[in-house]
Amino acid sequence: MSKQDKLRIGFVSTRLEGTDGVSLEAFKWAKVLAEFGHECFYFAGACDQPADRSRVVPPAHFQHALIQQINQDLFDDHRRSRATTDAIHDVWRTLEESLREFVADFAIDVLIVENALSLPMNVPLGMALTSLIVEANIPTIAHHHDFIWERPRYNIHAAGDFLHAAFPPVMPHIHNVVINSYAATQLARRTGMRSTVIPNVMDFENPPSEPDEFAKTLRLELGLSNDELLLLQPTRVVPRKRIERSVELAARLERPCTLVVTHSSNDEGHEYKIYLEELARRFGIKVVFSSEKFAFHRHNTDKGNRVFSLSDAYQQADLVTYPSIVEGFGNAFLEAIYFRRPLVMCHYEIFQADIKPKGFEVIEFGEFTTQQTVAEVRDLLPDSQRVSDMTDRNYDLGLRHFSFTSLRRRLHMLIDHLFGRLY
Repeated sequence: MSKQDKLRIGFVSTRLEGTDGVSLEAFKWAKVLAEFGHECFYFAGACDQPADRSRVVPPAHFQHALIQQINQDLFDDHRRSRATTDAIHDVWRTLEESLREFVADFAIDVLIVENALSLPMNVPLGMALTSLIVEANIPTIAHHHDFIWERPRYNIHAAGDFLHAAFPPVMPHIHNVVINSYAATQLARRTGMRSTVIPNVMDFENPPSEPDEFAKTLRLELGLSNDELLLLQPTRVVPRKRIERSVELAARLERPCTLVVTHSSNDEGHEYKIYLEELARRFGIKVVFSSEKFAFHRHNTDKGNRVFSLSDAYQQADLVTYPSIVEGFGNAFLEAIYFRRPLVMCHYEIFQADIKPKGFEVIEFGEFTTQQTVAEVRDLLPDSQRVSDMTDRNYDLGLRHFSFTSLRRRLHMLIDHLFGRLY
């Protein structure tokens, strides 16, 4: 690759930090693109990337107070006052100007928009991006993780004009990327647009290292005794994750165990978390909501408290629970496979279509956990040889189908196509 082929790539999203799936996949893309020699920069409402490569604009975050009020009006109360419309236009102009400055200041050659043109968690940001892309004619890859038609919350709304314009925008010089085959079919059927399918990946070429002494303190930090099973729920606390199924499973195992939930409930309010806490009390099950204990990178807080990585959590888990009924792809699935952990999960639609046919072995269930599901878990966990055989086979399948090697190949072809050249 010659020097002139190196690009300056701008990632844009509502947030680019922490352990949510969109951020993690964006950083995987950035790592591979950097290997190609490209430089990556970041625009978001919150960002934990280096400050000299980032532009943090608070109204771009879906949790900004003004954006939350707009979302309340449009999607919860289903009303659209003149004040709501004016607020959208005001924030839209502010964000569009900030995006223009970002593109100019970092000399951006191509934008990669992470979910901000498919899920309307920040309507002004979607409109600002659409305006910028049209007027600046900047090459853009729209990396769609979730679509509006996949979320019941957006079935009734007061934002038809904005949603039609920007979620997603139908524009010839935007190259759409989706993470599963069903999304590609739906996007084509609903908008007439073609897309490239690039599934989520893990760095299977480089297996995780063995747990060190820091990781081995995790159980003690979380208050687990030596004889307790650690059931890991590595997801956000939102209703579609169906964490109540994990609570029920823990109760039905009839063994000392603790369900550890690694992510927060900040994205969609705390009512669901309160429900889960009450449910756990009724079942007599110990559930630890420990988002403050986990981050993308391990570190110590200013007060000296240990913060662990998700890697530490997986490596200390006896079983990963993943009862989600809807997933765009399934980061937690790939992470469990990568860290060689047994997995009990719902066979959500994308799993059945794009993942299960590859031959992965998990304990799966449908709408609810049956007695057979519970029995399979009880039989599996004490059988260390079977666990080892199962997880080794799953790892090999992950290496074959969902590795960084496959991502490198796909991104190389995507950039080639976008600019009409071969490296």
